[in-house]
Amino acid sequence: MSELRIGIAGLGVVGAETAKQIITAQTMLCKRAGADLKIVAVSARDKEKDRGFSLQNIIFYTDPLKLLEHDDIDLIVELIGGEQGIALSLVEGALNAGKHVVTANKAMIAHHGFSLAALAEVNNVSLQFEAAVAGGIPAIKILREGLAGNAIQTVVGILNGTCNYILSEMTSSKSAFQDVLKEAQSKGFAEADPSFDIDGIDAAHKLAILSAIAFGQKIPFSSLAITGIRQVSDVDISYAGELGYCLKLLGIAHRDKAAEVSMALIPADEQLASVNGSLNAVSYSGTPVQSCVCIGPGAGAGPTSSAVLADIIDVASGLANFAYGIPVEFLAEQKIEHHKSSQQSYYLRLSVTDKPGVLSEISAILKDHDLSVASMIQNGQSEDGPVFLVFTTHKCAKAEIEAAVQIMQKSEHVLDTPMVIPIFDTCSFG
Repeated sequence: MSELRIGIAGLGVVGAETAKQIITAQTMLCKRAGADLKIVAVSARDKEKDRGFSLQNIIFYTDPLKLLEHDDIDLIVELIGGEQGIALSLVEGALNAGKHVVTANKAMIAHHGFSLAALAEVNNVSLQFEAAVAGGIPAIKILREGLAGNAIQTVVGILNGTCNYILSEMTSSKSAFQDVLKEAQSKGFAEADPSFDIDGIDAAHKLAILSAIAFGQKIPFSSLAITGIRQVSDVDISYAGELGYCLKLLGIAHRDKAAEVSMALIPADEQLASVNGSLNAVSYSGTPVQSCVCIGPGAGAGPTSSAVLADIIDVASGLANFAYGIPVEFLAEQKIEHHKSSQQSYYLRLSVTDKPGVLSEISAILKDHDLSVASMIQNGQSEDGPVFLVFTTHKCAKAEIEAAVQIMQKSEHVLDTPMVIPIFDTCSFG
């Protein structure tokens, strides 16, 4: 049996679990890899920290770039994180040195993946990043292998467990966003600074990677439209339920259209609506498969290390594919139809003064922008406080509803920033 010698950079929860599994489950993993998997060296900040495995016979560095000096390392596992900096330097250095790379670094791949993949091809080594997207779901492997014979047209995913947990808890408990966010942080589902998650950046990194592989195109991260959940209200959760919908943060990509991460209302009986808690889900639509939905844990030591180990086994067994399924030179330049020109139904909530003529004023603005109302809810009366007006529209251009909202905000009767959320019916998923 041949030997695959490994260096691991980053011994956080994922790195530690990966190393632990290679050591404790070595017999099983080596049989599946067809090679002896051996950890030669690791890098982390603190050598004395107990990580659940022995460092005996393993070289330890505080500087991850020291791993590049080892001629006896065949594969670098990069689990440091970050778009640039030392993680990018390590990966570039490893590929240039003819070392395979396995990484979970979604930000780095979303921004630099095409150049890194080209570097891997030039040096005849593998760059694998299954763990960068959806943790325990083999979302990339399914695209590159199981669906390799399909022309994928649509990718839709619940790609951030933190946001899905928050929205699920708000739905079930009727609690406010900030209260649920604090609870998520206390339970470890959200970071102390949750900005990357709740502002949609994390999900956008994953969507950019998936859509590039799915469509065989170079998807610039800058082309994505990104909206998070920071502005969501328990009021909108309640109205969504009243209208027969569920509120989710979705990554949505259609071939030759700008991909987007956005809050969305989907029918309560839609399959993705039942994906709750910190779970992730990815739905692919194409020909001839029609549709394929994958659901599973999206983060954490176990699910993410599972993906890392699968990539290591693929490299060892010679099954590692091109990073994007095809050589980088064959990836097409994306042809983008600007997202504002697409037709979509929308949910619109307004906080207004409870006075005669307000509804007719809002209705006139909608009519002036050719926005057709599908339904309307007006609940409650108040002598001196605001009331809510909730509309759903028939399909319209995003530019039109945005223009209408800008006019509404100038009205003395509209008290807060209107909430606009796209509505996706089942047909939108392909």
